Amino acid sequence: MAATAPADDRPDNCPSAAAASSPPQPTPEELVARAVAPVKPAFLRPPPVREAPSEENRATGAVPLEKKSKRQFKRERKQEQESVSRLCIAVGKSGNPDACKYGASCRFSHDIDAYLAQKPADLEGSCPFTVQDKLCPYGLNCRFLGTHKDNNALSENHEINPLNKDVQKLLWKTKYKFPKASAQIKHLGLKEVIKTKANAQTEDQKADHDNLDVSCELNGDDKTESLSGPPVNLDCDSGLCEEMVKLEGEPLVGNSVPCVEPRASKKSKVEDGGIHKNGAGTHDTTTYSEDSALVNGLEVPSDDPSSCRVDLVETPHLRERKIIDFREKLYLAPLTTVGNLPFRRLCKTLGADITCGEMAMCTNLMQGQASEWALLRRHSSEDLFGVQICGAFPDTVARTVELVDNECSFDFIDINMGCPIDVVVNKGAGSQLLTKPMRIKSIVQASSAVTERPLTVKVRTAFFEGRNRADSLVSDIYDWGASAITIHGRSRQQRYSKLADWDYIYQCAQKAPDDLHVIGNGDIFSYTDWNRHVSGCSKISTCMIARGALIKPWIFTEIKEQKDWDITSGERFNILKDFAHFGLEHWGSDSKGVETTRHFLLEWLSYTCRYIPVGLLDVVPQRLNWRPPSYCGRDDLETLMASDSAADWVRISEMLLGKVPEGFTFAPKHKSNAYDRAENG
Repeated sequence: MAATAPADDRPDNCPSAAAASSPPQPTPEELVARAVAPVKPAFLRPPPVREAPSEENRATGAVPLEKKSKRQFKRERKQEQESVSRLCIAVGKSGNPDACKYGASCRFSHDIDAYLAQKPADLEGSCPFTVQDKLCPYGLNCRFLGTHKDNNALSENHEINPLNKDVQKLLWKTKYKFPKASAQIKHLGLKEVIKTKANAQTEDQKADHDNLDVSCELNGDDKTESLSGPPVNLDCDSGLCEEMVKLEGEPLVGNSVPCVEPRASKKSKVEDGGIHKNGAGTHDTTTYSEDSALVNGLEVPSDDPSSCRVDLVETPHLRERKIIDFREKLYLAPLTTVGNLPFRRLCKTLGADITCGEMAMCTNLMQGQASEWALLRRHSSEDLFGVQICGAFPDTVARTVELVDNECSFDFIDINMGCPIDVVVNKGAGSQLLTKPMRIKSIVQASSAVTERPLTVKVRTAFFEGRNRADSLVSDIYDWGASAITIHGRSRQQRYSKLADWDYIYQCAQKAPDDLHVIGNGDIFSYTDWNRHVSGCSKISTCMIARGALIKPWIFTEIKEQKDWDITSGERFNILKDFAHFGLEHWGSDSKGVETTRHFLLEWLSYTCRYIPVGLLDVVPQRLNWRPPSYCGRDDLETLMASDSAADWVRISEMLLGKVPEGFTFAPKHKSNAYDRAENG
């Protein structure tokens, strides 16, 4: 689709590059061939001239940011704690200086008058809680204090999956029990390594399994993989090995586990109230002897002759489980940093059908880290929601699946086997698993057997460029226990450079069994891209939308309405305003919550600046790999939104969240290499 713009469409404040004496402009077709966005000449402007450093800066050697030492950070934290700006939460919520149960020993200020005297001015707008006739949980700390209403309504929380404090304490003490995962790992012929406070010799032996000393044999995969410390013997018993030979190739659900040599009988002991229930899940709080086995959450002594074969927890066969029909549903990909709960909530309002939480590391969840558990939070509007986890070893992933299955509300669980980040790959997780197919098998088999909810897997085409491996998984992964597989059409080495290989995704889909959902991923940026890929292969159930949703979250509306939406700057600003509102509800309306919302808004704006309005293009729709030239919009706000300068993103945030604090700086966490050549790593 091509169009030309009349000359008077150019904004008055936009000097056209075509007006200046310059060589003839390339045609839209030539620009597209060079992956440059064909913006109408009327909106083009010369690229900005970068100013050279001043003589004063050269002489002084001034740098914009100075790295602070640990001592400086410690001193600043102490000063902040002693400051009256740190008003006690209990005092701020109630307005009563005596409301804090810690009294004079509280490390926060109880001086309300001093706090209000130095508190920044209220932000424009209304408190996101009181507009819904709720009691603001932040009280005097709220940055919208002047709009608070005098009511007694209770604050209703629409977010699900908070981390229970009792569960967190059990995880800290490594006393949380995993009967299903333990039984399945034993059935696979692997011995799990569970460190407890009683047998841990050093602080280095705590729950991070990715750093545990382990030697493990996985059917020929990495015959001896020693990560650190003295090796731990994981050879299985001879009787168990003989039984495993007989059971080789059978599904690992609803089977029985042979035990070791029987000894003298000992009565099993189950205390009343030994199972502690917490919302959606259960966890065992009883203590067990060293000679007992855990089955169905009960203590069964391994030295009982009558218990030589222990029945595993009955898990329905894959075909008998709850089924999720992914076909032609709009699936928002799990996105690191930017795919937070407020952003997913925003995408739901714009038409997304399926949402998935950010990738959470298994080892961090097992340690009870509150920041990692926050990635599992779910909003009540997310009616079809999945959680995504990432781990390197079968026992770690299986125990995490059991933990999340017990304690969280979700519809499916996704295992990330495609993450390209170095810190994940170096621990053997993410896309590193593509080089270990037998470990993938063990992880899927062990994990699928401990939950009745659908299990999905996300992979890339390969680890190394030109050595595709995904097609060898799709034919077997359903039998291992997965309900769906998502294939990102790039290798780990390729990262996000070049276009996704959809021809290879189609080849993989053709090899998949009929009951396995195959989800394609890569470069969906318009409704025409969606239509082409969904209709390109009948075995493709749906497409996952990732960076396309970051750059223009209204892509879900475009697909449902089958149009290229020439959205105005005012409509885009209202979407940003909705995100800010959702962010204040999620992170809080006090000063800390406002700045957290600002941080994630700025991270998102580092992507939205790549959007080029439909009315400015000679060729529609925009492709994801097009490099935008320097151009100006149809109004000042549209021009501001097109800027790739962090200073302009901060200006937009100030329009929504007020002035930034003194000394504020921002640098985006993620820098896409979508325009760069493939990395060699």
